[in-house]
Amino acid sequence: MYMELRKGIETRHGSSKDHMLMLLSNLYGQKQAGRVWNSYLVEKLRSIGFQPSLIDECVFFRDDVIFIVYVDDGIFLGPNDQSLTDVIREISAAGLDIEDQGHPADYVGVTITKHSNGCKEFTQRALIDAIINDVNIGDAYTKPVPAKATQQLHAYKDSPRFDECDFNFNYRSVTGKLNYLTQTSRSDILFATHQVAKYSSDPRKEHGEAIVYIVRYLKKTRHLGLKFRPNESKGFECYCDSDFAGNWNKDFAQHDSSTAKSRSGWVIFYAGCPIIWASKLQSQVALSTTEAEYIAMSMALRDVIPIMELMTEFRERNFKVICTQPQVYCKVFEDNSGALELARLPKLRPRTKHINICYHHFWEHVRLGLIKILPISTDDQIADALTKPLAQNAFCRHRKYLCGA
Repeated sequence: MYMELRKGIETRHGSSKDHMLMLLSNLYGQKQAGRVWNSYLVEKLRSIGFQPSLIDECVFFRDDVIFIVYVDDGIFLGPNDQSLTDVIREISAAGLDIEDQGHPADYVGVTITKHSNGCKEFTQRALIDAIINDVNIGDAYTKPVPAKATQQLHAYKDSPRFDECDFNFNYRSVTGKLNYLTQTSRSDILFATHQVAKYSSDPRKEHGEAIVYIVRYLKKTRHLGLKFRPNESKGFECYCDSDFAGNWNKDFAQHDSSTAKSRSGWVIFYAGCPIIWASKLQSQVALSTTEAEYIAMSMALRDVIPIMELMTEFRERNFKVICTQPQVYCKVFEDNSGALELARLPKLRPRTKHINICYHHFWEHVRLGLIKILPISTDDQIADALTKPLAQNAFCRHRKYLCGA
């Protein structure tokens, strides 16, 4: 890589008119800096016997030790402290500057608490307090839910802009913090946060009020996080749902075409613990409830299948894998009979033959019995909380499973 000489800087060989600088080492902030760092790390880990996973490039194996990398942070998993200490010492000797912080009590901003009953709790109270301070809600009343059950956010082009209203916080900054919170420990505010994040480029008064509403809910529930109580009798379970054109409003459609799109929501459990959750607008306009539900199922299984393959790799490397059958398989719970029929009996039908073939990617897994599609009542559909605002009773019932509290 080459870099131009800054204006006014000359070398003994000449000026910027006929000379350039050649970069000899990687610089932080470059477009390819992350890839260069990853290549360097993998080379060092290979030199001491680690092998990268065939499924996930951030997972490495050596005998009975697993190393998981997140940018420049990492977690080691092993049978005992001594084996991990020996591995860390070898990595340091290989030329990597590594700091051993012992058993993880805090990782990428998430506080990890181990309870005497075997439960592990993941919380981010410091981040929640920072968000509360940023919005400065003072002694305002708290809320039992993160969003009004009767309101779906729209563009509101006729409303005052956020900057013109009496808000004293940075919209994008608070939205960014809320988004990080939802991805790590608070899936219960995922739908509400996605709603406000959608309008970050041109927020209006109603969007600012929606953020305040979320923060008032966080103030009431700042103690909540994720609680993991592993249940070895359970394997993979995936709850997926959709809200068919739930955001449609003809008054706003001319300013926001996405109001015609349906929303997908899903949560994936392993051993009874939630490990992945999502709430996303579908990329195409669904023409029926069945199509919207089927697309949501397909999108959810794009997350499920790689994890199933990773668990299979763990088993092949003689690591203990919790499952309820000899093969790693997944139960998918769906509350739409049309989507169930389409997933179980793949064939072209007049009303569904137009569905893009990319959404049929999981058919072979269903045929082999690795994925089972099962019905579930709407009242028991946990993913319902990720597709629409719910009333307090329904929301709290689903939150118990999403967060374990």
